[in-house]
Amino acid sequence: MSGPTDIEKENLEAHVELCAQRYNSLEQRLTSIEGKVGSLQKIIEESRDSMTKVIIGTAGTIVTGVLTVLIVILTRH
Repeated sequence: MSGPTDIEKENLEAHVELCAQRYNSLEQRLTSIEGKVGSLQKIIEESRDSMTKVIIGTAGTIVTGVLTVLIVILTRH
C-alpha cells in the first residue's frame, strides 16, 4: 500500500475518498481469502473423513484375517 499522495496531503475530501477506496479493496481481498480458507477447510474435512473410512476398513480386514488364522489353527488341533 502506498503512502499518502500529494493531493491527499492538501485535500481532506480527496484523502477520505481514497481511504474509502483502499478499505473497499481490502474488504474485497479479505472476503476472497475467507472464501479460500473455507474451501480449504472443507477439503481437509472431506479428506479426514475419507482417511477414517480407509483406516476402519483396514482394521476390519486385519481383524478378519487374524480371526480366520485363529479359527484354522483351532480347527486343526
